[in-house]
Amino acid sequence: MVENLTVQLAERSYALSFGATLVEEIRAMVADLHSAGRKVVVLTDANLAAEQADFFTEAFVGCPRLVVEAGEGTKSLTVFGTVLDFLAAQKIDRGGVLIAVGGGVIGDLGGFAAAAYLRGIDFYQVPTTLLAMVDSSVGGKTGINLAAGKNLVGAFHQPQQVFIATSLLQSLPEREFAAGMAEVIKYGMLYDAALFAELEQNPLNVQSDSLSAVVRRCCEIKAKIVAEDERETAKEGGRALLNLGHTFGHAIEQVAGYGVYLHGEAIGIGLAAAARLSQKLGHLTEADVQRIEAMITAHQLPVRVREPMALDDLMNAVALDKKVRAGLPRFVVMTAIGTTITKSDVESAMAEACFREIGAV
Repeated sequence: MVENLTVQLAERSYALSFGATLVEEIRAMVADLHSAGRKVVVLTDANLAAEQADFFTEAFVGCPRLVVEAGEGTKSLTVFGTVLDFLAAQKIDRGGVLIAVGGGVIGDLGGFAAAAYLRGIDFYQVPTTLLAMVDSSVGGKTGINLAAGKNLVGAFHQPQQVFIATSLLQSLPEREFAAGMAEVIKYGMLYDAALFAELEQNPLNVQSDSLSAVVRRCCEIKAKIVAEDERETAKEGGRALLNLGHTFGHAIEQVAGYGVYLHGEAIGIGLAAAARLSQKLGHLTEADVQRIEAMITAHQLPVRVREPMALDDLMNAVALDKKVRAGLPRFVVMTAIGTTITKSDVESAMAEACFREIGAV
């Protein structure tokens, strides 16, 4: 059974389609595009191409495929150029379509290539990781990393449709599933105290009966926030709230070197740091912080860095974060579990103290 949820963005609205496999639905979509005379190409990574060979054969009939290396290092200027060259070699015109099949790296890279090529072609998302299903495939944020920081180059480019086939999670490595849980936990922390309590009582895993419902709930939250502030222009709150833990987490990823921590692992540590910042600002209690850290560790995620990291390097990374406004980093803090605000006047000493508490020196 297929269920749809619409991301409401006026003429750019699109459906999130939920189901177990969705092979038939994807194959029908590809056939319709081909019937309309539109060329369709697929972007994926080497791990997925090997592990889900049957899925590609059955769902993407007649679609040339570019396979790139897996991992955060693929979100680079070099590989971005490779994707653009592939689109040109396939003679994709403005009616062409790119389908990004993979996790957040492939979705971000493919979406940005689709946004840039011929000043914008259509693309579809088929997320294959938990993190991509609940977060990065929804909302139209695309981009790549620079040595200076995470996601510093990109564009807003909404997909035409997102196919969320939860059966693809069954082959996901445990570490990758845990990384995705960082974003699931984030939704409970920033918006939905009931979801937080549910995860606290029954930690989620790939075999959980509630998995599909939790994925859909996270998508509902993100779709609502994106519809209200698509391009993150609200002066307070808005889409920026989805960055809870990310200012800290992105700094950890950059300083450690992309790939040392999975994105979700860095965000797990970032969520712990954000909880501590919220406590220092007088919003959360020590008991709240302990609940949050217990939740994170119950889902096999770290709350401290594995090796000491240089505090100065982390603070320099924060200063280059894309959410900086008027020279000040903008943090997302919780006023309670399930409620968040943005704050731009956090003293450096307070942010430094949070970094120290998660292992910076």
